[in-house]
Amino acid sequence: MMRRLILGFLILLHGASAAAQTTLAPEAATGRLAKQAVEASRQMVAAAHPLAAQAGLDILRRGGSAIDAAIATQAMLNLVEPQSSGIGGGAFILYWDAKQNLLYAYDGRETAPAAATPMRFLNPDGEPMAFAEAVVGGRSVGVPGLLRVLEMAHRAHGRLPWANLFTAAIETADNGFPVTPRLHQLLKSDPALRRDAKARDLYYDTNGEPIAIGALLRNPDLADSFRRIAALGADGFYRGPLAEAIVAAVTTHPQNPGDITLADLANYQAKARTPLCGRFRLFTLCGFPPPSSGGIATLQILGILEALGPAQPGPVAVQDIHRYSEAARLAFADRDAYVADPDFITVPTNGLVDKAYLAERAKQIQPDSSIGIAKPGSPPGRRGAIPPLGYGPAEAGTSHISIVDPEGNALAMTTTIESAFGARLMVGGFLLNNQLTDFSFRPERDRRPVANRVEANKRPRSSMAPTILFDPNGNLYGSLGSPGGSAIINYVTRTIWLHLDKGYGLQAAFDLPHFGSRNGPTEIEMGAPPEWVAALEAMGHQVRTLEMTSGLHGITRTIRGWLGAADPRREGIAVGD
Repeated sequence: MMRRLILGFLILLHGASAAAQTTLAPEAATGRLAKQAVEASRQMVAAAHPLAAQAGLDILRRGGSAIDAAIATQAMLNLVEPQSSGIGGGAFILYWDAKQNLLYAYDGRETAPAAATPMRFLNPDGEPMAFAEAVVGGRSVGVPGLLRVLEMAHRAHGRLPWANLFTAAIETADNGFPVTPRLHQLLKSDPALRRDAKARDLYYDTNGEPIAIGALLRNPDLADSFRRIAALGADGFYRGPLAEAIVAAVTTHPQNPGDITLADLANYQAKARTPLCGRFRLFTLCGFPPPSSGGIATLQILGILEALGPAQPGPVAVQDIHRYSEAARLAFADRDAYVADPDFITVPTNGLVDKAYLAERAKQIQPDSSIGIAKPGSPPGRRGAIPPLGYGPAEAGTSHISIVDPEGNALAMTTTIESAFGARLMVGGFLLNNQLTDFSFRPERDRRPVANRVEANKRPRSSMAPTILFDPNGNLYGSLGSPGGSAIINYVTRTIWLHLDKGYGLQAAFDLPHFGSRNGPTEIEMGAPPEWVAALEAMGHQVRTLEMTSGLHGITRTIRGWLGAADPRREGIAVGD
């Protein structure tokens, strides 16, 4: 089986994968792959790498549930897409249990160590550290949550034994997998990863050059870590030799040590949350609640657009981009002011997505001029706010998995180690996250505490936006999500809006150039029609064109079953039966 998977992937590297309906296109030189939506009648997996998607589908074929398949998919992603996710990080999971007719939300977000203080990312002069200075090393590492949250969801919804879900990843780690162009390029362009001895030995040659495209990469240390976790469960990670190795790597970093302890790891707990659901047109959308801002912001943007009236079906016009971007900047202003870990502050969640409040916010949007920088509103239930602090860069250290199984259970899981290659610390064949840099580096603003400041045992605010959709009759309709840092919100929300309001198919929505705002410039993806930029600037938008490397994956229902789509900007695919 594993030899067939690797052979199939080698075919993909040199042309096409029939299962994925993915072919190299003229855009491939700029990192794009031409992709077609994939149909299936019973079951489907959409994930960021062909070997990972296939590992999940094989579990479904053996009778596994959507969560069983997600664990196998995630384990393989840890190996083949190490820059993006893994057991050294965390995840948010939405899980639709078809038999119970219930949607579950499982929080595996990393936490700050017990020793963390609000001044963690301040220099001696009281000014914030530069991001690049803060991210590399132990200081940025949060207590990982991925395995605890997978274990929690598996105990509730799993059908196959936990140990069986790591077999494919273990075999591939032992035997090797072909390095993709994306992984090769990220390894080549990252100067910090080479400074970690274990990562250097695994990914680079003696001259410091990254392993070649198509070369087989083996990771026996990760195979051993997975064997331990398969045998002992999540305790095999949070206690014993792996935990000790994590603490040693974090606390002994020569330039930027952290303070995670064995007690921090042993005491970590995943949490069950209440999904955040709301209506858009006739559909119900459910996202992740705080500490993610993704679910709130998605419902806010769509709610504001709904208050402005329906969009004209058909191709995207500049007026569409204007209205969408203005709605997004209003949502991001509220996000920065109000959203953080709900175990530490009171988040006015219901007020932020209240239809009347959003209709009032929508009145600020003018048909022919931009707001510029939006201010936070006054949602029902608020208890004070902090002025917006701006936005961070998009990143490559996140991945998304969407799955539907034959019983109609569905999963949307966004999983992350934050930046590409996380904190650039490798332990046991996996990379540790730099999730603590998702906290605000400034603990105060205008002499008032920032909601998302660092605090002991706190979860940093996230922008991850796994989403489950239900049709007007309340039936499961789809699963969707993306990586991309704070840009995730626009990647996901823009896609939902294009699909439900503009009539785009899911793959066509993925393919369209990105646009939006994070309450700064109006952002347009490089390669978009130049007339977009000129027309927006004429309306007063400060336009910034940039690479926007989303990694959208999604599944929607059709009259024949399911339709899966994958982002052309990355190497992911959808596969199904």
